[in-house]
Amino acid sequence: MLGAIAGDIIGSIYEGSPIKTTDFPLFGPHNRFTDDTVLTIATADALLNGLDYAAVYRAYGRRYPNAGYGGNFIHWLLADQAGPYQSWGNGSAMRVSPIGWAFDTSDEVLAEAERSAAVTHNHPEGLKGAQATALAVYLARTGHDKAALKQEIERRFGYNLSRSLAEIRPGYRFDVSCQGSVPEAIIAFLEATDVEEAIRLAISLGGDSDTLACLAGAIAEAYFGPVPAEMAGEVQRRLPADLLAVVEAFSGRYGRE
Repeated sequence: MLGAIAGDIIGSIYEGSPIKTTDFPLFGPHNRFTDDTVLTIATADALLNGLDYAAVYRAYGRRYPNAGYGGNFIHWLLADQAGPYQSWGNGSAMRVSPIGWAFDTSDEVLAEAERSAAVTHNHPEGLKGAQATALAVYLARTGHDKAALKQEIERRFGYNLSRSLAEIRPGYRFDVSCQGSVPEAIIAFLEATDVEEAIRLAISLGGDSDTLACLAGAIAEAYFGPVPAEMAGEVQRRLPADLLAVVEAFSGRYGRE
């Protein structure tokens, strides 16, 4: 799970100031966790303790109200009885990666990813983005090579993963939709040789940097192995004790950290 969180923290300072290069410092004084981290950890907590997704997302969102949530999510967060709001935004995908670690079959992963997304992002694209991300993590961690992962995601979801980042990057702009960010993040993973490169490549697209890097980092960690120790240390130092405790508990049960 640290791959997703590392991507969020590293990408956080470029969300409002997109860049088109992989040449940048990974960490500085202004890097911080955002809503991607808060809700990813909330998903992990729900899985660890059998909690309702809507309830746990509201609990975490209210505990960390200044993490940078989207406007529609904020309205949902503050209204106890609010239901899903047909969102196709990438919020459903950014928080889903723990599900790719916690289940033993692709069918279970797909069903649980849909459940996690549907409490807010019940638009078909919102559901699809969450399922594609969770399945990519699952396939990566269960020994599928990149070609097999690419083929399966394309077959199930219709994403075009045959584009290169060099082709995408010049015309790519900030895009908060699942359909405009999940495929690009997967391509960043496909072109990478390790976790750090996946995060750098995702940020270099110049889009919704923290979420793109969160998605790419999650898949890359599942494929390449644990986040490097120095990067993990920087991430852990930036997490409050309550969030770090959930990460450690989840990793102890399901992960490799």
